[in-house]
Amino acid sequence: MILGAAREPRSRLDMTTALSLCVITRDAAAELAACLASVPFAAEIVVVDSGSFDDTVEIAHRHGARVILKPWLGFGPQKNFAITQASHDWVICLDADERLSPELAVSMQRALEAHREQEAKGLPTAYAMARRNRFLGRWLAHGEGYPDWNTRLFDRRRARWSEDAVHERVVAQGPVARLHGDLLHASAESLEHYLDKQNRYTTLQAQAMHARGERTSAARIVLSPLVRFIRFYFFRLGWLDGLPGLVHIAIGCGASFIKYAKLREQNARKRAS
Repeated sequence: MILGAAREPRSRLDMTTALSLCVITRDAAAELAACLASVPFAAEIVVVDSGSFDDTVEIAHRHGARVILKPWLGFGPQKNFAITQASHDWVICLDADERLSPELAVSMQRALEAHREQEAKGLPTAYAMARRNRFLGRWLAHGEGYPDWNTRLFDRRRARWSEDAVHERVVAQGPVARLHGDLLHASAESLEHYLDKQNRYTTLQAQAMHARGERTSAARIVLSPLVRFIRFYFFRLGWLDGLPGLVHIAIGCGASFIKYAKLREQNARKRAS
C-alpha cells in the first residue's frame, strides 16, 4: 500500500547518479529525519513502514519519500521488498538510526560517478562501509564497535539481501569494494531496550540454526563467549574504548552464550518430542 508520492522533488547534489535510498521503518520518528537528510544526493527515497504508531510516516513524507506500508516479513525479506520498490538499480539501504558521515557521502558519490562515466566491466558490484557504533554515549573505535564493515550500496541487478530473519547481509555476484568514511550508527535506545533486542535476536538466531539442523555442545556454549571476548577486547583493542567498550563486548559475549544455549534447548525439545 503506497501512502503517497514525494510532495516535492528532493534537493540533491547530483541527479546523474540515479540512486535510490531505501529505509525500512517502524516507530522511527526520533532518528529518521537525520538518516534521510544525510543522503541529499539520492534521486529518490523509498520508506517501507511496517506499522508505525508515531510520526515516522509524516516525517518521511516531509523529506520527499515515497512511503509503502508492508507487514513485517523479517529483516532480510523486508529489505529485499524495499529494493524491489526502488526506481533505480543502484540502491543504498540504511536503518533509520544510521546516517552517512560527510566523508562517506563524498566517497559514495565518487563511486557512483565512476560507474556512470565508465560503464566498464570489472567495477565493483557493491560497496562496504565501516559502521561506527555509539554505545552508552560514546562512539566506539575498537572491538566489535569499529570497524563494523557492512555492505549497503549495491547494484540490485547483481546483489540482494539474504533471506535471514536477523543479521541479514548483502550477497553480491561480483567484487565488493570498500568506501572511505563512516556509517554512523547513532542509536538512541536505552541499555534496557538494547538488552531486550539481544534477547529477541538470540531467539531468532537459535531458531534459524535449529531449522538448518545445527547442533551444539557444552564446550561450544562455554568457549564461544570466551574466545569472543579475547578476540575483541584484547586483539581488537576494545579496552581502549573504556567502560562502554567493555560493556558492549561483554553483552556480545553473553549473547553468544545465550544463542547456543537456546539452540541446545530447542534440540533437546525435538529429541524429547
